[in-house]
Amino acid sequence: MANLIFDYDGTIHNSMKTYAPAFRQTYKWLVDNGLACEREYSDKEISYWLGFNSTDMWNMFLPELELSVREKCRKMLGRDMAQRIENGEGELYPHAEEILSELRSQGHTLIFLSNCRCHYMERHKRVFHLERFFDRFYCCEEFGFIPKSEIFPMIAPFFSGSFIALGDRFHDIEMAVKNNIMSVGCGYGYGSAEELSAANLIVDSLTEISGAVAELLRR
Repeated sequence: MANLIFDYDGTIHNSMKTYAPAFRQTYKWLVDNGLACEREYSDKEISYWLGFNSTDMWNMFLPELELSVREKCRKMLGRDMAQRIENGEGELYPHAEEILSELRSQGHTLIFLSNCRCHYMERHKRVFHLERFFDRFYCCEEFGFIPKSEIFPMIAPFFSGSFIALGDRFHDIEMAVKNNIMSVGCGYGYGSAEELSAANLIVDSLTEISGAVAELLRR
């Protein structure tokens, strides 16, 4: 058995259902207020920002904006996403509940680790009843928004046994590489093939995760 450290957005949660419309609405506010040039963003362009914490996202996306405006946009986008989740517009990937239940029934410890804020994590725990699956929950805000690779050594002592990191972005694979643990790159998510290239295994579907975990534990 192992401790499975799961990323959330793009790995379990189909974030674009709420993030894309919230992003476009927030960008429209910027355009309407003369703070950004009008243009259309593709889903692929928007999905690139999933996996970053929201402060880093706005600092990198439009660094020329005043800090107060970036912060206003961050909160605006977050409120929009929150309302959409409450309205039932969000969704977990198909078979997510089935796979998470299966892994837990096999005796694995499931750990939630996301580059999100606490209110985001708590809302999703409530709406999707995530405590059915996960034994522990962590978000980057609790650790001052440091990288996952630095969070891992702080939480690892609370668990015994081996670890496997599972995620769709470079943050997840970097955590595994820097801490010498195994990893599964989730190729069905929002990361590029290059981001996941250092993973021990790459899966193209959430349904392949159980088999990937079993294979890594046999090595």
